[in-house]
Amino acid sequence: MADDGPAEEYPTEIEENLNDFDSSLSSVQNMVQTLVSVSRSDNLLKLDPLDRAKLDLMSAYALNSMFWMYLVTQGVNPKDHAIKQELDRIRTYMNKVKEITDKRKAARLDKDAASRFVRNALWDAEDKKRKDSAEHPHRGKHIRFS
Repeated sequence: MADDGPAEEYPTEIEENLNDFDSSLSSVQNMVQTLVSVSRSDNLLKLDPLDRAKLDLMSAYALNSMFWMYLVTQGVNPKDHAIKQELDRIRTYMNKVKEITDKRKAARLDKDAASRFVRNALWDAEDKKRKDSAEHPHRGKHIRFS
């Protein structure tokens, strides 16, 4: 019985969930250590303003999400805590950044190319006659020899 000490502390049906949680927590810890080990100012200098906003929002969301998890582990309902409003506020800004990114990726109309397509696609008989007569001035004229 003394050898089974750790297995007796929690129900066996949640063992898989605890193992998944432990591996996820280790993964988060490795990511946070990587973020903290690199100088933030060096990273920010390499990014354009939109990417800086994405990085800041991601960092704020991750930090607040971890605080949400902390509250859950302490038995506090995070839905009744101010952290919920903060996460909603961050999500709103994340959606705004996503809209800006989507607008940048949207196809743009090249007006000059579009006008050339339309001009060439519309066939006009008068234009065709003028073009043919300019290219072949003697076409359609018969010369008689007597």
